[in-house]
Amino acid sequence: MGLITFLSDFGYRDHYVAAVKARMLQLAPTQAVLDISHAIEPFNIAHAVHVLQSVFRDFPTGTVHLIGVNDLGSAQPAWHAASYEGHYFVVADNGILSLLTEGRPEEVVRLQAITPTPSPTRDILAPAAVHLAQGGQLADLGQETATFRSLVNRQLRLQDHRITGHVVHVDHYGNLITDITRTAVEAVGHGRVGTVRFARESVQELHLHYQAAPPGDVACIFNSQDQLCIGINQGNAAELLGLYFDSQIEVHFPSEVSIPELKV
Repeated sequence: MGLITFLSDFGYRDHYVAAVKARMLQLAPTQAVLDISHAIEPFNIAHAVHVLQSVFRDFPTGTVHLIGVNDLGSAQPAWHAASYEGHYFVVADNGILSLLTEGRPEEVVRLQAITPTPSPTRDILAPAAVHLAQGGQLADLGQETATFRSLVNRQLRLQDHRITGHVVHVDHYGNLITDITRTAVEAVGHGRVGTVRFARESVQELHLHYQAAPPGDVACIFNSQDQLCIGINQGNAAELLGLYFDSQIEVHFPSEVSIPELKV
């Protein structure tokens, strides 16, 4: 028996999460279900992708990820089950699958929706997740397809002396997570000291964690996913810096290559 994770924009005030779990327990009373979060911003697929990308690889191979975010997707909805990097994903055809897999899932089937339903996560996605977690095959769920809604993540702009990226998520603390990776910084920097520029701020020093900076000061770190992040020790960086989702962030490098390497 495999594990099912559950991610949704259902919130914690209503019965929606419990209804989905009840359906799964009806189908498989001993099925293990672990909540990732139900506080995804309503209909915000970028938020859902960020959270799931940050954690799904930490689960055992074969885990099934049930995604109840914007689960109708469009006026003519469709739903899919897919495999990617040894994991399964069941999700509405709303662009999440393409963003999560960079458009390259290994296998995708279109789920069969026999009758219309106002609760597709409960009535369509949850049974598919249980089927996979119980050892069922993707092919049993529907016809294989290569057609699903395709969205493209923003791409980093890499130049000889500069990286241009964007904020891809603002977390609970107001920290700014960017799409600038440690790999990109090392590839462009070649050992040069980089300066992170955003709003009216410039930061050259990198810290291991936000609390390494004095209270109230800006700190730049690489998180556990090796993404460049900007925070304020004991403060809300998004509010205080006026930066939000999709705000531009740059890392600049001097043209000289003889500057000592910044130790992180």
